[in-house]
This record gives sequence, structure tokens and C-alpha cells, in this order.
Amino acid sequence: MIKGLLFDINGTLIDILTNEGDDNVYRTTANFLDYYGVHVPHWKLKELFFELNHKQRHESKEEFPEFDAALIFQDIITQYSTGKTTENIRLAKDAAIVFRAASRFKLDPYPGVEETLKILSKQYKMAVLSDGQTLWALPELRTTGLDRFFSSVTVSGDYGYRKPDPRFFKTALDKMELQPEEVIYIGNDMYRDVYAAKKAGMKTVFFRSNQGDHEYHGADPDYIIYKFEELLRAVEFLTV
Repeated sequence: MIKGLLFDINGTLIDILTNEGDDNVYRTTANFLDYYGVHVPHWKLKELFFELNHKQRHESKEEFPEFDAALIFQDIITQYSTGKTTENIRLAKDAAIVFRAASRFKLDPYPGVEETLKILSKQYKMAVLSDGQTLWALPELRTTGLDRFFSSVTVSGDYGYRKPDPRFFKTALDKMELQPEEVIYIGNDMYRDVYAAKKAGMKTVFFRSNQGDHEYHGADPDYIIYKFEELLRAVEFLTV
């Protein structure tokens, strides 16, 4: 019996556009750090961000490693500032948020998301599972007003690994206090969402949005939707 629904966030619930390659992102972030005595040229900040991101992933022992944005900025701040370590940790988190804000160009729920979730939340326990950083994911859910629908939020940056790692899905299911066969997973990527969730034992709905990989050999969703409001029909079909 289906008791819960587990959602991917970006590309499934939220239509988001970011550009981490834009020089203005690093100029804004460098200017912010400058006010706190961290004097790093924006071009150097950009270089270090990608270098440290790659280093974190390369040195990780995980098969599907996730980076830690706050730790990247902490390393940069430590290198370019003589401030106290405790202050650097707080500043690093703030810098990561400024960085995300500067790189974000779009953040809107897909049409029909709020109305659909409102209906489904009356009958099912609902949670979200997302690759990314908690520093970004939680405020973005609040900004869109979708946070109120979910009992738990599981974000890969807190664990050091990301989808399709099976442990990531198990963590979300444990928070929901449900078994895989009691949950339908809804995502927009055939490999990281559909293929991985089915391997974890869940039924799957593939939302063919404007983001994600729409094809992967071996991925076979139980239902495909092209508009989010079609999820109501999908859940009804899969719970019969």
C-alpha cells in the first residue's frame, strides 16, 4: 500500500536556472568578502572555486561524491584572511549563500506544483530528496513556499555523496519511516532519479520537464507525466 511520496526538487518541483560560470558571480562574492577583510581578486576566486570543488570530489572515497560549498569558501577565506577560525566558518557559510544568490537567475515552481501538492498532502506523507547544498535548498524551498508540504528534506551536501547512491535514498526513506514499496518517487532524470529509485525498491514517476537526462538504458519508469498536475492521475494509477 502506498503511504508516501518522495520528490526530487530542482527540475521536478522547481524550475531553476543558475550560472556558476558567470564572472559577475565571483565579482559579487569577492566584493562581499572584501568587506570582511578577505581580499581575493574575483578571477582568483573563480579559479579557486572550481579547483577546490574538483579536489574535494577527487579526494573523496565515494563512488558518487558531493562537494561542500561552505568548506570551499572556508578554505579560500583561511588562505586570504588572518581572522579567527570560528569567524571564518560563519563567513564561509554566508559567502556560499551570496555566491548562490548571485548565480541564480530563475527560481519558480513549475505550473501546477503548489495546487497538486496541496491535494496530495491530504492523503500522503511527503518528503524531498535533492542533490546540492542544504544552505541553498532549504531557503529556496521556503522562498517558493513549498517547504510546508514536506515532513523531511534530505540533501546530498550533508552526506558527501549524491544520487544515485542507494544509501541516499535509504536515508530519505528512514526519515519518512516508510519502506520502499510504500513510496512513489517522482523525479526528472532517468538515471539519477528513475533508475536509482527503482533499484532502491520504489515505484517511479518520471516528470519530463525542461531539465535532466530524459533517456537512460535500463531506466523504466512506472508512469510518465508531461505536466505536473498529471501526477494526480499517476498516483491514482499506481495505488490501485
